[in-house]
Amino acid sequence: MESVTANIFVNDINQTIDFYAQLGFNVVMTVPDEGDINWAMMACGDVTFMFQTFQSLGDDLPTISRQSGGSLLFYIKTSGIQKFFDQVKDNVKVVKGLEKTFYGATEFSIEDSNGYLLTFAEDEK
Repeated sequence: MESVTANIFVNDINQTIDFYAQLGFNVVMTVPDEGDINWAMMACGDVTFMFQTFQSLGDDLPTISRQSGGSLLFYIKTSGIQKFFDQVKDNVKVVKGLEKTFYGATEFSIEDSNGYLLTFAEDEK
């Protein structure tokens, strides 16, 4: 095995792109290149997500039927967490504020525009 990249199913891909752009992610690629996008790859540093509409694979993979969010949390390691938190906290739904954990990380959690949880963490130096 070499890598894993999450392919996250969403209802509104344009809204998702806008949400992740405010977190510092950039669009790497979309399908199609123009028009009604049904898949997008976004990256920020070494973190890459793929987003795809439910409708684009619904016929091929009928188990993709959930409509939003779910029992899934993306744990994203970062640096400069205080500055990042201050930049995004007023524009996103903060689920758990910035705090130090018992295992030596500083973390905060947000809900994305599709109901998925993102936890950002910085390890103590």
